[in-house]
Amino acid sequence: MSELIRILMTDDHPMILEGYQNTLLSTKKPEQELLIDVANNCDQSIEAMHRSIRKEQHYDILFIDIKIPPSSDGQFTSGEDLARYARKILPDAKIVILTMFNEAYRIHNIIEEFNPEGFLIKSDLTSRELASAFQAIINFPPFYSGTVNKYLKQTVTSDIYLDDKNRRILYLLSQGVKTKNLAEHVNLSLSGVEKRKKQLKMLFSIEDGQDESLISEAKKLGFI
Repeated sequence: MSELIRILMTDDHPMILEGYQNTLLSTKKPEQELLIDVANNCDQSIEAMHRSIRKEQHYDILFIDIKIPPSSDGQFTSGEDLARYARKILPDAKIVILTMFNEAYRIHNIIEEFNPEGFLIKSDLTSRELASAFQAIINFPPFYSGTVNKYLKQTVTSDIYLDDKNRRILYLLSQGVKTKNLAEHVNLSLSGVEKRKKQLKMLFSIEDGQDESLISEAKKLGFI
């Protein structure tokens, strides 16, 4: 009896997507039938998710790269936003995070918020590891690649966890949005924005109080 598995892969590098598809199709079990859709940005990914719901052909697995082009309306700025949205509209889908980021802070932050069924660091990936990860995620999730497991076993001295609003404030600051204009973008008062910026600078140990230093540190640790 065949097992139909619907998959959506979101990554802005077509060659990477092609490699993932070829690996899964060539290593799947004989009884597995894979239907794979691809998206290159947030807009395409969101549309594919909605289409799967309209057709009542919900995705079983979502492969999501963290660093992808934002949506045209600016509401989705990364794969993390997509994963958060997918958890709401496709609650039964397994989420697999793919990223080049390998900072301990970022890894802990993603696991804390999404608890993904799969978490793969691209530099760890070989065809064999992707094939093994895929079968493990289907049958016995979660599956985390070597770098992820290494960081999870380590004691992180500073556990930085950012909620959606704080991540959005960081992103907007990195895009050059002035503090006085942040409030309208994140549904907070100006004083609320200032309070969160102060908290962020404490979290990232910014001693000079400069927004530029905050942005630089956040980028270094992979939060932007």
